[in-house]
Amino acid sequence: MAYGTIGIVGAMNEEIELLIRHTEIRQTITKAGMTFYEGQLQGQNLWFAKSGVGKVNAAVCTQLLIDLGAECILFTGVAGALDPRLDIGDIVISTSCMQHDMDVTALGFARGVIPYQEVSDFPADAELIRCAEQVSRRLFDGRYYTGKILSGDQFIASREAVKELHEQLGGMATEMEGAALAQVCHMNDIPYVVIRSMSDKADGSAHVNFAEFTIQASSHSYQIIEAMLESLKQAH
Repeated sequence: MAYGTIGIVGAMNEEIELLIRHTEIRQTITKAGMTFYEGQLQGQNLWFAKSGVGKVNAAVCTQLLIDLGAECILFTGVAGALDPRLDIGDIVISTSCMQHDMDVTALGFARGVIPYQEVSDFPADAELIRCAEQVSRRLFDGRYYTGKILSGDQFIASREAVKELHEQLGGMATEMEGAALAQVCHMNDIPYVVIRSMSDKADGSAHVNFAEFTIQASSHSYQIIEAMLESLKQAH
């Protein structure tokens, strides 16, 4: 499948500075306080931006990328591991994304369910998942997984919360943007996939791990994005 212009989102500077460094940038524009870069990487047309942290920032950034012409959205960045199999630096490719802090259980809805809405667990695009798996197998064989990514406006840093999110909601990793991006893509009928590299184990040691491993993890995510762009261009 051909995706045309690709949109890429990262939440933090570390997550897009490699894109800025390697992309042949043709123009930049500012909308809603965010800088959007348009250019080419691996012969592929793209728009990309740093969203900032959190679901609102991610939603606004995603909608603006779609309005600028992005025909699919890739999210690159770091996350906390929920699945005990994961180690720092491992890759998780989203099969779906869901908000763990959407909680209307008091009215009888299951945790994570958005009331009166048909979809709350937003599936990622099968072709983009397959492409991400192929390049991850080549770059990080044995260190990548596919699974549900949970998002919330909380930095998870306790073993109890990790166990709960993994066992109750089936999350493999947790972060603060993916489900918002996924929901906006769903509303616009735009394919997406989230690719996260583990920067910490979300287990109380985050203050030790996060800063140290964010740069390494961001590099892993970028390598996958770059290889995906090359693969998608060839498919086109």
